[in-house]
Parts: sequence; C-alpha cells; structure tokens
Amino acid sequence: MTGIHRQRPAGISTAALGITAALLLSACATQAPRQPSGTPRIVERPVEAPGLTPQMAAAADTLTKMADLQHRLYKVAAPLLIQNAELCKGQARNLLGFTAKNRWSYPGDYNEAAHVAFGMDERLQVTGVLAGSGAARAGLQTGDVLLAAGGKPLPAGEHALSQAGAIFGKIIASQASLPMTVERRRSERQLTIPVTRACAFAIELGNADNVNAYGDGSRVLVTRGMINFTHDDDELAFVLAKTMAHNMLGHPAMQRNSATIGSIIDNLKSIVPDTSMLIGSGGIKAMPADADAAADRLGIYLAARAGYDIEEAPAFWKRLAEAYPPTVLNGYSANHPALPQRLERPS
Repeated sequence: MTGIHRQRPAGISTAALGITAALLLSACATQAPRQPSGTPRIVERPVEAPGLTPQMAAAADTLTKMADLQHRLYKVAAPLLIQNAELCKGQARNLLGFTAKNRWSYPGDYNEAAHVAFGMDERLQVTGVLAGSGAARAGLQTGDVLLAAGGKPLPAGEHALSQAGAIFGKIIASQASLPMTVERRRSERQLTIPVTRACAFAIELGNADNVNAYGDGSRVLVTRGMINFTHDDDELAFVLAKTMAHNMLGHPAMQRNSATIGSIIDNLKSIVPDTSMLIGSGGIKAMPADADAAADRLGIYLAARAGYDIEEAPAFWKRLAEAYPPTVLNGYSANHPALPQRLERPS
C-alpha cells in the first residue's frame, strides 16, 4: 500500500453503521447536476501505516467505495428533500447539512481501518457537507473536528455521535442556527450553522447488488445495484422521488409492508448484509397498479420541483422493466409488477 493515496470515507450512512444521527444529516442542495457524480470532495491522506494489514486494506477499500456511492446518493436526494419540504407536512423537520463520524462509527476491522488508514480518532470529524446546505453556507468543511456546539464541549469516544446528536437536537429545536467550534488545521474556528427545513426521510445506501429501492414510511434505501444501473443523476432522482412518494402517500403501511421492508432496510444498510433475505420476494407484497401510478405521478412532480429533467422518466422505467422483469424476484419490477401497464396510462 506504500505510496497509494486513498480518500477518507465521506457520507457513508451513519444508520448503516448502527449510529443514530438523523439530526446531523440535511439534504439541502438547491441544484441537481445531470452528470453522474464524480469523486467526493474530501481530504486525501497517504496510506502508509505499518499496521495496515491486508484485512484492513480490504476494509479501507470497502469504506471508500461506500463513501462514493453514499456521496452521490446524498447529493441527488438533497434537492428532492429540501425543495419538497412543504409537501412532506408532518414528515419534515429542521436539519443541519453535514455528517460526522469517528473511528467508533465503524465496526470490527472497519474501526481499525478507519483509524490506521484514514486517521480517524476518538473525536467527531466532519465526513460530508452538502452543497447549498446551512453547513456549507457557514463554511463547514470535510475534515473539520467538532469541538463544541452552543458553547458546550462535544463528546468523544465510542458513543460520541449519538451523544452529540442529542446536544444538537435540543439546540436546533429551539433556535434557527447552531453555534459551533471546530478545529481545522490545528486552529479553532467559530461557525454559525443555520438550520434548513427538509423532508425528514432518512436516505440509506443498500450494500447489495440487486437492482431495487425500498421505502418503509420513514426511510428510503437504494441498493448499490440500482445506483450503478442509473445512467445519470436524473435517473437516480426518479428512483428516489418515486420511493419518497410511496412514503408520503402512506403506501408501506396501507400494504402492511412497513415491518417487512423495515427489516430489509435494517439488513441492507449494514456494511456486510445478509443477502439471504433477498431470496424470492423477501416477503414484500407487490404494489397495486393504482397505488404505483399515484406514486409515479407524485414522484415526477417531486423531481420536477427539485429541478431534475423529467422528460426521460418513462424511458428509464421501461428500460428498468426490460432489464429486470418481474421474474427477477429480488428486483424492482417484482415489487412493482404493474409498471409497464402503468406507464401506458395518461397521467
């Protein structure tokens, strides 16, 4: 590994690592680039530590790949969540616009890999800042170490993220901005981060190659396979918006799918999920045509409001149905079998 430069993980789903940090994440970008996402803007450091075993090197590779996918997912979801906050009604809240982790955010070999390969320690460090968010406007940067919030020192160690989330939550529930002290290049900086109103759906990366997306009413998970299937950010936005729409319309609960889908999301957001849960339909009841049509219409509206080009949406869904028909039991069309007929109906 000598001489190789590897990027520090940024934007890996905190929930995927067993961390509750919903208040740290805000999807607040105001523009939706059409081209596929490039490399995250994150600090690079050489990986030359003598303690980096082959197992840790493999773990570092996994975290880096997850980081790139999660970065793209957050970037595309950002305008969907922020621009449609008023439509989410009771499912919207004040959020900040960054993610933070320390080495304890990563289990097992991933913990040591994050420490040895990426220099993460006991203190919380910013791993992702969304363009256009309150955090970005305030000047928060990837790599900043979080020292204090509202004048209170922030915790370090194994439970730092959940403890910090509780501190942040109390502050942003009662005021419009969060005063923060960060360390950047060994000097302290004072920042004031304004909160942003956004739909409160957690956006999760599914670490599996099946081409699918899941919504359990409060979360949206898109699998690695689905992300890689999309050609550009518009197509990924169609998937995210359609799944958000199912949540907004209450379809998981109406179909009595919430618990089943919730279990699948809990599993797939793990770094190494149990893919046996994807055998067959996974217990998910197929979405009725009328409900799917309603979610499609709302999803197109959400995508348009977020600034995405919706002209090619029908072509995308047809291509997906052709590539992964309902006979592929762990694919998207298996859970949404009426897709071809639905696209033929006038909206």
